Amino acid sequence: MKNYTIKLLFLFGLLFTFSCEDYLDQAPESILDEQEVFSTFKNAQGFVEEMYTLVVDYGTQAHTFQDYLYGDDAYGNRTWKASYLIDLGDLNGAARHRYSYLWNWQGADYGTSNANISNANQSKRPGLWDASLRGIRKANIVIANIDLMVNASQEERDVILGQAYFFRAFFHNEINKFYGRFPYIDQVLVGDFALPRPDSYKESALAANEDYKKAIELLPENWDEMSYGQLTLGENKARVTKGAAYAFQGKNLLLAASPLMKSNNQGGMDTYSYDTELCDMAVEAFAGVLKLKDQGYYKLSSWENYDEVFWKSPSRNAWPGSTEFIFASTGGNKDQGERFMTAGVDRDFHGRNGSEIVSPTHNFIHNNFGMANGLSIEDDQSGQYGPVTFNPARPFENRDPRFYRWHIIDRQEVAPKGPAKHRYAQLWYETTGNFGEHRSAGNDNQPSTTGYMHSKFYPIIDGEFHSKWNQIIDQYVGLRLHMRLTDVYLMYAEALHASKGAYAVPATYSLSAEDAINAIRNRTAGTIPNVHPSIVADNNKFMDEIRRERSVELSYEAHRWVDIRRWGVAHLPKYRRKTALDFPEDQSSFTERLLVERVCEYPKHYWLPFAAKQTQIYEGFPQNPGW
Repeated sequence: MKNYTIKLLFLFGLLFTFSCEDYLDQAPESILDEQEVFSTFKNAQGFVEEMYTLVVDYGTQAHTFQDYLYGDDAYGNRTWKASYLIDLGDLNGAARHRYSYLWNWQGADYGTSNANISNANQSKRPGLWDASLRGIRKANIVIANIDLMVNASQEERDVILGQAYFFRAFFHNEINKFYGRFPYIDQVLVGDFALPRPDSYKESALAANEDYKKAIELLPENWDEMSYGQLTLGENKARVTKGAAYAFQGKNLLLAASPLMKSNNQGGMDTYSYDTELCDMAVEAFAGVLKLKDQGYYKLSSWENYDEVFWKSPSRNAWPGSTEFIFASTGGNKDQGERFMTAGVDRDFHGRNGSEIVSPTHNFIHNNFGMANGLSIEDDQSGQYGPVTFNPARPFENRDPRFYRWHIIDRQEVAPKGPAKHRYAQLWYETTGNFGEHRSAGNDNQPSTTGYMHSKFYPIIDGEFHSKWNQIIDQYVGLRLHMRLTDVYLMYAEALHASKGAYAVPATYSLSAEDAINAIRNRTAGTIPNVHPSIVADNNKFMDEIRRERSVELSYEAHRWVDIRRWGVAHLPKYRRKTALDFPEDQSSFTERLLVERVCEYPKHYWLPFAAKQTQIYEGFPQNPGW
């Protein structure tokens, strides 16, 4: 008979709040044996809900510095940050960095960590490696003991088991996407054991797929519609559902189908070569979400209401995400939440102590945020698709409306109630040493280091941003979602196009890849033109466009580093360069300046290295290539 220390959380629900108090009320810790844990639905759900707190929120896990963008999309010049170590190729240091969401705040090893899974401060909970292993173990305990739930209804047993299957797959996926092929642990491990690494990423992904299929059968579309959800009616948004299981099932399969995983660390990787069988399976899974959307469970946000997905919550204690919400990490606290929301903006505007800016790179913006005509800057300048609209001497004009919505650019009014020097963004920089008020000239990580600020999670009401002179930030909740509906559309388009092309309509859902991308562009009629027909007709060119659309729509949501690795492009020069845009105060000239050339070799820098002791426990667990 085993004893478990649990917190009985179910009666209070997975409340989401950035108040000064903990994000959910907690009953005192209880030491229960397995018979007691699974004696009632309430006790069992209390045990299950500890798994929710093990889901790492990338945006607030990184202590106070919001260093969570590890791709080519952002630059931080603090040499002790995880993102800086990744740029240098030091993945060993990044993987075990005490301020990275990949490890934990204490920097302790799994098994010795004193991280508190119930702490309202995400940065003091376990990091991704530690949390995922804990979550897998908890899921296996539930699955192994489900027959003890003799006092529960079948409906209650189903949802307990459905959550366990979901989380067992989800936590394996969290490890897989950063470390590569990892053994699928499907039992409670005790004593001595050996877990040899599978031969391929695909093997582990297919094991997770079986768990997602079981979760889909057992989970509800909406907890509020179920008898067991009545006790926490209206407070069930964070709980996993059939839609979440479908979405992550599809993502797991698409990642396994992607060029990096298909190549299995071998030479000759082709960025346009996918495992089409896995792509077809992914399309079917994503179709499950889209059918639920048709039933009214989800809806693409309109352009006018898009801020509700990122920060414009109904109240300071409510979930953002609006109709696109599928799954997110629970909790956080007011301080960490506001640091995340302000992470793209100079502290001189928002005044939030402890927050340091994450500056979007010029290369990422220039290569992805295109023009108002719907073309990338490269395609616009080619002249092959219509009149050229990009003017290098006026790089901030005629751009995709998302460029203006999610960035603050030089001369833009930010704080009309503030003093003159802070009313407008001053992001100019000259090599002679002259620079604007909000542009960094050295190792100062509070102003912008690149010439841009990003504002995707930063409140703006009636045209006026939050600032020290317009205090509105604490009325809202900014949050990076683990899964939202836009992501499903983008992954559906990618998987379907990789398998069957741009125009094909699968048997499972009446939407082509071309239709899916244009549906996102046309949130409001005429917002962004459809993809140019000539681009759609070129298979590789249209895949590039799907990827660019993904880069724009999911910008600053911590998907980029995974994406450029799974596409097998992270080692190419275009994705290794991080640049700034320099220009004088009068904007009479513009110069791209190299900030860092990232160290990235294939396959060494495509996977995080395991801790050395992990590979020394027994034979059959080799280290990742190059480490």
